[in-house]
Amino acid sequence: MKTVFRKFLLVMLASTVVMSGTSQAADKLPVTASFSILGDLVRVVGGDRVSVTTLVGPDEDAHVFEPKPTDVKAIAQSKLFVINGLGFEHWAQKLAKSASYKGATLVASNGVKGRTLVDEKGRPEADPHAWQDPTNVVLYVRNIAATLSKLDPAGAATFQSHSEAYVKELQTLDAWAKEQFASIPADKRKVITSHDAFGYFAAHYQIKFLAPQSVSTDAEPSAKAVAQLIRQLQREKIKAIFLENMSNPKLLEQLSKDAGVSVGASLYADALSGTEKPGATYLQMMRYNVTQLAAGMKLN
Repeated sequence: MKTVFRKFLLVMLASTVVMSGTSQAADKLPVTASFSILGDLVRVVGGDRVSVTTLVGPDEDAHVFEPKPTDVKAIAQSKLFVINGLGFEHWAQKLAKSASYKGATLVASNGVKGRTLVDEKGRPEADPHAWQDPTNVVLYVRNIAATLSKLDPAGAATFQSHSEAYVKELQTLDAWAKEQFASIPADKRKVITSHDAFGYFAAHYQIKFLAPQSVSTDAEPSAKAVAQLIRQLQREKIKAIFLENMSNPKLLEQLSKDAGVSVGASLYADALSGTEKPGATYLQMMRYNVTQLAAGMKLN
């Protein structure tokens, strides 16, 4: 009889633990982030009070993202949808409509001074890659904290504390990055990358980036544009050539072959890496990119 009673108690205890865990999961604010970098920022600010789903994951390209039924379900079950804005997620509005989404939407880049580029056809185009400047990410983080605080007032102090601690880390990162580039002469600060994703980085750290593709990886560069880039690369003796983790390497590999120079390490532009690689968080991604870029430019 005692054995039966003991088993009954163990079953009840296990059930209580499972129900408690389920309740804690249900208490978390469900948030969907459009891509991996935003997902990381939301997790940092939200901590244990949020449950984050990321639509475009590590090493994936948001420019060519095609939503799946599971993505529609994730949006429908969320209380907050966080997007970058600046024209980055051309699919976001349609996806939210398909999910009959009724929750809040945050454009994380609100307040950022956007840059405008010219596409391969000579048309003005917004540059969405504002996260490549860590001073812009300060705005992202504070926007996320403010919106989470509205949706979960009880967690406002936590969100504020997390965001301000992270701002200090961003400021430390920025100061460190400037130190890495300080010793490189201005005429050596030239880099070739897969597509034009580093405009904010270039402006902030005074580096010249060239790319065969425009702002979007969808764009196919003309043969004339590639030929011009090869001539410039040879004329200016640029040896710092980098792939990106979410881009097709064929174009840049062919360009480097034609120009007679080697391709360096892959950079993280629009997506974080998996946990086993050096760009698994925003801070890790930026430190890795800065290290690789500084080393490459010293070869010019």
